[in-house]
Amino acid sequence: MRILKKITSITLRIGISIILLIFLFKHVDEKSMFETVKHANKSFLFLAFIIFLLGYILCLFRWQMLLRAVKIHLPLKRVIISFSGGIFFSLFLPSTIGGDLMRSIDLSTHTKRPEEVIATVFLDRLSGYIGLVLLALISLLFGWRLVGDKSVLFSVAIITALLIAILLILFNKFIFARISKLLHSPDAGKIRELIKNLHEEIHFFRHHKKVIIYNLIISVIIQAVNPLVFFAISRSLGLKLEMVYFFVFLPIIGAIALLPISIGGLGLRDATTIFFFAKVGVGKDLAFSMSLINFGFILIGGILGGLIYVFTIRHRRIQHHKTPPLHKADI
Repeated sequence: MRILKKITSITLRIGISIILLIFLFKHVDEKSMFETVKHANKSFLFLAFIIFLLGYILCLFRWQMLLRAVKIHLPLKRVIISFSGGIFFSLFLPSTIGGDLMRSIDLSTHTKRPEEVIATVFLDRLSGYIGLVLLALISLLFGWRLVGDKSVLFSVAIITALLIAILLILFNKFIFARISKLLHSPDAGKIRELIKNLHEEIHFFRHHKKVIIYNLIISVIIQAVNPLVFFAISRSLGLKLEMVYFFVFLPIIGAIALLPISIGGLGLRDATTIFFFAKVGVGKDLAFSMSLINFGFILIGGILGGLIYVFTIRHRRIQHHKTPPLHKADI
């Protein structure tokens, strides 16, 4: 029954992505769009891709920092393998959540410490979302006069309210206790236990304030990568927009693309890109082109991650079956 539910869920998300893409392609001039992409400035595209890869490197560094904070000391190579697997599987599974699940399973199997690993992955994603909201608020503060659109303000307000709600549930004892009481039914047992374990593991980081501060700083920098990538892509296509628009719109687009209703944000990300950039006079063809080029980068990154993950299967199996060395106390 569970397998059937998962298959149905994935099928629905694939369907939503396909329907959105079909709808978008019907409302753009395909020939004009592909001609624009074909004649894009290659130097700017290369710069955009390098910035894009830099974002992955920073994400890897952020996760490794959290792993070390919970005393999970692994070779960088092993962390890269799990991280690469997450990037690869996020192409096919709902949003980035699927990728997070796969890297959690992979590293939990290797370390035999699932609670700590899941907590680091969750906190890694949470700090990313905090960075996204902070960047959106800062950008809106400096760019409101240029944007001046109530729908943008409303969107930023929603993602900010969602963040506040998540933080209150996780870190406010009173609200956490209320949520726990609501999840008293037998069917909610696993969910309640998961939330409880996450709550305990995340509270462990209260004693590592420096790690949290550094993590948030890196998260803001990571979230700034996407606007810079889109800005470089726009320049490759001949667009000359103020950079502030990208820093205001992309955090909102990124937050919407995180919703687990499509595969890898495909279709959803493209539709929101067209919607928001239309507010500053960017045509559907150009906005769609920017989004598709960015997805091309995501696809290449996922393929590279998949190659790393697949070619290290034998290495991971050897590590998994390797007998741990005896300590002196065991002799």
